[in-house]
Amino acid sequence: MTHFPPPAEELRLLDLELRQLDARRAQLLHRRAWLVTALHAAARPTPAPVAAPRPEASAPRVQNVLLVLGAVLLTIAAMAFTLVSWGHLGIAGRALVLGGVTVAVLAAPVPLLKRGLRSTAESVAGIGLALTVLDAYALHQVTAADMDATGYVSAASAVLAALWTAYGLLPRTSDLRLPLPAALIAAQLPLALWAVAADAGLYGITAAVLVTAGFDTGVALRVPARSVRITAMIGAYGMGAWGVWAAGWLSWTATGPSAAARAAALLLFAAGIALTAAWRETAQKQAGGLAVAAGLLTVAALGGTARPVLPDAWTVPAYLACGIALLAAVRVERLPQTVRHGLARASAAVQGLALLWTLPLVGIALLGPVAWAERVWSGAPGDMREAVAVDAPWPADSETVPVVLAVVAVVLVLAVRDAVWRPRALTGALGLAWATALVLPAVLEVPYAVGLVAFGITTAGALAAAAWIRPSERPQTATEEPSATSTEAPTTVGFPTPGPTATVLALLTSLTLAFLSLTTEPATLAVLSALTALFAAASWKPHLAPVTAPTALAYAALLACATGAAAGWEPQYTALLVLAVPVAAALLAARLGDARATVPVEVAGGVAALLAVGLAAASADLPMLALVLALCGVITAGAAIRPDRRAAAYASAALFVLATWVRLAAWDVATPEAYTLPVTIPALLLGALRRRRDPEASSWTAYGPGLAATLVPSLLAAWGDPHWTRPLLLGLAALSVTLLGARHHLQAPLLLGGAVLTLDALHELAPYIAQVTDALPRWVPPALAGLLLLALGATYEQRLRDARKMRNFLGNMH
Repeated sequence: MTHFPPPAEELRLLDLELRQLDARRAQLLHRRAWLVTALHAAARPTPAPVAAPRPEASAPRVQNVLLVLGAVLLTIAAMAFTLVSWGHLGIAGRALVLGGVTVAVLAAPVPLLKRGLRSTAESVAGIGLALTVLDAYALHQVTAADMDATGYVSAASAVLAALWTAYGLLPRTSDLRLPLPAALIAAQLPLALWAVAADAGLYGITAAVLVTAGFDTGVALRVPARSVRITAMIGAYGMGAWGVWAAGWLSWTATGPSAAARAAALLLFAAGIALTAAWRETAQKQAGGLAVAAGLLTVAALGGTARPVLPDAWTVPAYLACGIALLAAVRVERLPQTVRHGLARASAAVQGLALLWTLPLVGIALLGPVAWAERVWSGAPGDMREAVAVDAPWPADSETVPVVLAVVAVVLVLAVRDAVWRPRALTGALGLAWATALVLPAVLEVPYAVGLVAFGITTAGALAAAAWIRPSERPQTATEEPSATSTEAPTTVGFPTPGPTATVLALLTSLTLAFLSLTTEPATLAVLSALTALFAAASWKPHLAPVTAPTALAYAALLACATGAAAGWEPQYTALLVLAVPVAAALLAARLGDARATVPVEVAGGVAALLAVGLAAASADLPMLALVLALCGVITAGAAIRPDRRAAAYASAALFVLATWVRLAAWDVATPEAYTLPVTIPALLLGALRRRRDPEASSWTAYGPGLAATLVPSLLAAWGDPHWTRPLLLGLAALSVTLLGARHHLQAPLLLGGAVLTLDALHELAPYIAQVTDALPRWVPPALAGLLLLALGATYEQRLRDARKMRNFLGNMH
């Protein structure tokens, strides 16, 4: 049973529960308000924290700038005091002031270093060094005003260098980095200025400069301090470059053995400095460059010694011999590898410069004979130099060019033994041997006929080398023995072979020989015959055929032209002789087994055919031009028999059509159908064959070109023809074509025939339409136009339906 309290007790309990509920509700409302506020605060974007402004200059930098500026200002003040206010004091006062200030300033860095103020101490030391320079100037003004300025500066710079060195080595100032580099800078002046003051001449001054460079080199090699090393290296390179340039100029301008020997001694001294530096610093990057410089300076010294006693033509060979002699040092095992490589590069540089000297003569020998193209059969020259140079100036002192070329070629063959560089060296040697053979006849001034034979032998030799050096099936490999733990595959390196180079050289020589042969008629015929036979014989080598076979055909075409000109034939008859070359090309292309040679041979034959057509066209003999075109069509048709050259049939058809047109023009035929029907009939036959093999082929593709070839020109002719015969025949033909198209449901005949028939009918009815138009009143045409528009608008839907039916009907046709 449930116990119910008395009403008063129950009312009290209810009031208590209500108060608790109110308290709980207030608590929940307070919590809700806090959560809403928090959510609103999270939804608002939080502003990014503003970074503190970054200082544009760090504190140490600001400090250094202030110190440098302070030192500069104090130095300027001291200079102003010395130069301007000096005269207000006596000699004792001057010495006392300057000496006291200098000693005080030089002593100030000691306590500064003890307190750790290193930058301030460096600045004060710089002021002190500047004051010593002012002391030297003041001393000169007071006690040695009459002394030679150059000599005094030399002595003062030597004393200052010694004082600054001693100051930088003192125990309490040895931590300063400024005195020693400053002393080294001051040491650059004494020797050179002393040589100038002593009137030692250019040789003495250059020697002083080089000695200073050697001193700087020694300091750079031995002093460990980085600031001193950098200063010494700058001085060594600067003074060394100055001294080397001066010594080289003295060597090149020396007029006697004595002067050349003194200049050579200077260059050898500079070379010794560079070699010593390279030997001591083999691990540095500059070692290779220093070794190259040493080698070049040695060559300049030795070659400069021999130059005054040799003829001018032997100057370059003398330097070249000295450069080649450097290769002996490469085999000295005692020399570091870096030095040996540098000397080898120096030798290569000397040989390269010598080859650059030979380029003008090689260029004249190769390109000079081209000028004979403007003087064909004008007469044989006296010797080979005249034949090669023609009107070009002959380079002076070029008698030794063949010697330079041959010597460098021998060096490449004998000296280069590395597996990587050996094929390249052989290729270079082959090119240099060819250049030697090219310039030798002109240099020796051999007779013209002998020179032609020499060029022919050179061409044959280059072809023989190309035939003997077969291309490798795969690139040569440079491999290393793999270690037991190595998993890497051997490295494959492709090397160039001399074979292609020999082929190119043979072509270049043959071109030069062909131009050289243009001097006389017998020479031209003999040379072109020999070149044709030579390249034809070389074509039996499969790897040469892609180049030599078309070259033989080209020379055969030129031989045909030369034969016709020698026989006095007109160009159109020479064209018939030239056509023998396309025939030979077509036969040769059909028999060649190498696909690489087929296309070049066919291209050469095509070019020869174009040459024949050009010769025939130049004569304005239309029957002969038609014959040449027809023969070209026969040749092309013969090539089209091959399964892989079926496309040549189109070219053959085009040539036959052109031949027909030219023949008709020769007969003065003005009827366009005579030109178009020979195109239309074969085109329609081919279209019919195409439709029989492929019933899905479009009639536009099969019959469109053939029909348009005749209908369109005939329509244009009919519109300008005042007679009725042509329009009648054209209308009958167009009607027949239209009926055939409707009968067989073919779009092209139907639309083309209908269009031509309509236009032809309009042309015939045009006069009558014009008469009717003139007889009508002027208001009749607008009225008729309005009625027509109304009729069209009234029957618009019916017309659209008819158009759809017609579209569907045409769409069902093929």
